[in-house]
Amino acid sequence: MALLITDECIACDACREECPNEAIEENDPIYIIDADRCTECVGHFDEPQCIAVCPVDCIISDPDNVENIEELKFKYKKLQEEE
Repeated sequence: MALLITDECIACDACREECPNEAIEENDPIYIIDADRCTECVGHFDEPQCIAVCPVDCIISDPDNVENIEELKFKYKKLQEEE
């Protein structure tokens, strides 16, 4: 499942720099995660890096974009083919 940034976001930019898929974008007033690019770091890391670095713990699982591990791996492979 893709991740979601909640209203508690302080727009510190820590998460955007850590995202290996460039799925996090600046928005006003909070950052947003592109569900089509978010693999929860599957294929890159053991855990989502944005969650690990967020100082206010405002990144959660997106209930509107539920995906299993196989779907996340497939998305990762498709993103790699685009590069």
